Amino acid sequence: MEILGNENLWLYLPLIIWIGGIFYLASGRGSIARTAPFLIPVIEFLLPHGNATRLQNYHVVIRKLVHLAGYAILALLASIVFYNSSNIFAAKFWYLCSFAIVFVVASTDEILQSFSNERVGSLADVALDCIGGLVMISLFWILAPNLFSK
Repeated sequence: MEILGNENLWLYLPLIIWIGGIFYLASGRGSIARTAPFLIPVIEFLLPHGNATRLQNYHVVIRKLVHLAGYAILALLASIVFYNSSNIFAAKFWYLCSFAIVFVVASTDEILQSFSNERVGSLADVALDCIGGLVMISLFWILAPNLFSK
């Protein structure tokens, strides 16, 4: 199955699965109320002298770091796809295509969250997601010539 040029689905599959995971978590399944039961005990184990407020604050920080990392991984997967694409435009402008994927997925994610009773859509999260994506795209830009031959 061709998607762009001569690539097959296998090149795109990790990217598609990752986007699906992001949208799955955009529902109530990724809400703070659902992550607290397993994250708070881990934080409490690591920081046994923290009070409830501090534990909740760490929980929020961890969730934001996961946002950053999740979209960095999305950017990495998109960068690999577009950098190695047989489509001339996608290969030449892989960084723009990759960032476009990050921005569109982040925006859609937050729009979906705004329709959930358990979630809140946030422009700040879109910005955080885009920062994670830009950091990874920048790292890929530096490292890709040594990792992939063109």
